[in-house]
Amino acid sequence: MFTRLAWRSDHGSAPVEFSLVGVLVVTLVLGVLQLALAQHVRNTLLDAASEGARWAALADSSLSAGEQRTAALISMAIGDAYSADISSEYVRWNSRDAVAITVAAPLPLIGLLGPATMLKVTGHATREPVTQ
Repeated sequence: MFTRLAWRSDHGSAPVEFSLVGVLVVTLVLGVLQLALAQHVRNTLLDAASEGARWAALADSSLSAGEQRTAALISMAIGDAYSADISSEYVRWNSRDAVAITVAAPLPLIGLLGPATMLKVTGHATREPVTQ
C-alpha cells in the first residue's frame, strides 16, 4: 500500500500548478486587453467629438454638420452602434463662444459589448466669428 513517503511526493504537481497559475495569468492579460480596448474607444469618441465640434465651429457651418461629421468619424473607426447618441449645443467655454458636441456610447466591458450610454465624452471648439 502507500507509505508515508508516498504522500509527500511532488510527483504530478506541476500540471496542477500550471493550470492554477495559467488561469490567473490569462485572466490578468485579458483584463489588461479589455482596459486597453475601453481606453481606445473612449479616446476615439473624444477625438471624433472634438473634430465634429471644430467642424461645427467654422463660420459657414452648423451644429448638424458637426454632428454628421462626428457620426461619420465614429462609424468609420469603431462602428455605427457607437454613433447613435450625439448631441450638440452652443455654449460658453473658457469665457468664449463655443460649440460642444457630446457623444453617449456603450462602455465596452466584454469585447465591444457593454451597457448603453455609460460612456459620455464632450468635445469643445471655439466658434469662428461670422464676418459680414
